[in-house]
Amino acid sequence: MALSKPSFLNQLVRALTASRRHAPPQAYLPLRHFSFATPEEAAAERRKRKRRLRIEPPLSALRHQQQPRSAPAPQNPNAPKLPEPVSALSGSRLNLHNKILTLIRENDLEEAALFTRHSVYSNCRPTIYTCNAVMAAQLRQGKLSELLTLHRFITQAGIAANIVTYNILLTLYLDSRKIDLALEQYKQLINDAPFNPSPTTYHILVKGLVDNQQLEKAIEIKNDMETKGFKPDPTVYSYLMVGQANNLNADGILELYEELKQKLGTDEILDGVIYGNLMKYYFLKGMEAEAMEVYSKVLVENSTVKMNAVSYNFVLEALSKNGKFDVALQLFERMKNEHDPPRKLRVDLGSYNVIVDGYCAEKRFDEAVEVFNSMGEKRCNPDTLSYNVLIDQLCSNDKLADAEELYNRMPDTNVNPDEYTFVTLMDTCLKENRLGDAGKYFGKMVESKRRPNLAVYNRLVEELVKAGEVDEAKFFFDLMVPKLRMSDDAYKFIMNALAGVGKHDEVVKIVDGMLREDPGDFTEELEEFVRELLRKEGMEDEVTNLKLLLEKEKAEAAAKAAEEAAKAKASTSLAMADLLSSKSFGKKPNVEEPSGEGEEEDSVPMATEVENVVGNAATENEVISEESAESEGNGVNEKATA
Repeated sequence: MALSKPSFLNQLVRALTASRRHAPPQAYLPLRHFSFATPEEAAAERRKRKRRLRIEPPLSALRHQQQPRSAPAPQNPNAPKLPEPVSALSGSRLNLHNKILTLIRENDLEEAALFTRHSVYSNCRPTIYTCNAVMAAQLRQGKLSELLTLHRFITQAGIAANIVTYNILLTLYLDSRKIDLALEQYKQLINDAPFNPSPTTYHILVKGLVDNQQLEKAIEIKNDMETKGFKPDPTVYSYLMVGQANNLNADGILELYEELKQKLGTDEILDGVIYGNLMKYYFLKGMEAEAMEVYSKVLVENSTVKMNAVSYNFVLEALSKNGKFDVALQLFERMKNEHDPPRKLRVDLGSYNVIVDGYCAEKRFDEAVEVFNSMGEKRCNPDTLSYNVLIDQLCSNDKLADAEELYNRMPDTNVNPDEYTFVTLMDTCLKENRLGDAGKYFGKMVESKRRPNLAVYNRLVEELVKAGEVDEAKFFFDLMVPKLRMSDDAYKFIMNALAGVGKHDEVVKIVDGMLREDPGDFTEELEEFVRELLRKEGMEDEVTNLKLLLEKEKAEAAAKAAEEAAKAKASTSLAMADLLSSKSFGKKPNVEEPSGEGEEEDSVPMATEVENVVGNAATENEVISEESAESEGNGVNEKATA
């Protein structure tokens, strides 16, 4: 009799269940390919499984129990501290960060730095991201000493630096032409930092070395970058090609281009940053047609080459410096039309700088100033370098009035002039015989905590003396003596100028100040010069008298200090002698010796008296020491004032 399909399945399930009941227990759970016939069978199977799990736990649990937990390895206290992650910038620390960013946008960098320093030891400690924002703003405005002070403070406070901090310091040292410090900072990053340098680090380092005519070291950094596993970077190669172009080495440009193609494994480089420098190669070789062919190939509308603002700037520079400024102006207009931030960035500060330089090279200064003033239309803000380049061009072409107008507008754009700005304006004023204005710019440079070098000071003082303004020259001499390390020639010049107008007493005062401040500055050569200068007026003994007077003052000061020490010692000895011979030790003349109870009563005031006498002697010594220290301090202050 044929069975129906449901009946056949039911009988098959019963047969399998019956065979399973008589099967020996197993250490593992068998797989079920069919559902249970009845709910009772399913419940029975669940109970059986629970019993088996209680008796035989799973192997994973046993494996977990067999492996003991290893104790955490002790941390090395000298190991570099890891920087905080971005997630640390939240809650109250994020509010602090936003408040400091507001101060930066308001151009109140002093308050931003001060607020950051005060917050370090508060309940809301700033993150390294907040500190980097302040240091980056200080770097943009040329406040380099304040930046280094803040960096030293946060380092001592235990705020770990990240790669952005290192990049800021590298930019500072390279902009200041301190190549050794920059390379030392890079070495510290490689050896000690708990993180690797970023591509931006190599961009900053290679560009800075090229700008400082250190092309060979820049090539070494490029090779080191590839050794550490970084891919060949077209931006790094473009900076190296700029260095070869500055050295007029056309073959070096082509070698770098071919090397980059070989390492990328392609015949066409899609990053457009390389093609502006390739055009320079053709221009240096006199192959103008090939250069313009590259220009047409890269800038065609359907080109696969990716162009950004930096790429366009290299092309602009290649055109404007090789007799194609009109083509560069057409490209500049196209760039401004395509500029649509944040999706398309075609124009930046470098674009305007290239065009301004091109106008100046063409002697079209009015148009250069017009383009410079139009930066704000594309949300580009000029920096100190942009102002310096244009001010220098205007001053070099007898347009001092326009340069001063540009200088006066610098505070409106939150840009601070640097040493180069002041020196350029000062030298131009000296050239046009405007000595008062030259001195004004020099004074502003010192007031703004800029440090003019000795050559700048000498130029100003020499021109003032030539014009007969000896008193003005002496004023700047007194201003710069505490700030500059004057050479013998600088001392001789001002002394000779003062003697020339009969102010030999001022020469003697300068010598007196040198002997009191640092006698080592008064060399034998300078002493012979001064004696010869004073001998003409019968004052050759003034130097000897000054030396004798200083020695006498030193001897008197030493004798006074020894006398005060002897007085203090004698006072202490006298107090102790009086104490030993006094009646405090229980020997009272013409009085019967007291009883034992009286001795005990007298013992307490005796001890008190001993303490009082010794205490008075110590207090007297302290007073004498304070008086001597105060007299020495007054002497130091008098020297500083002199």
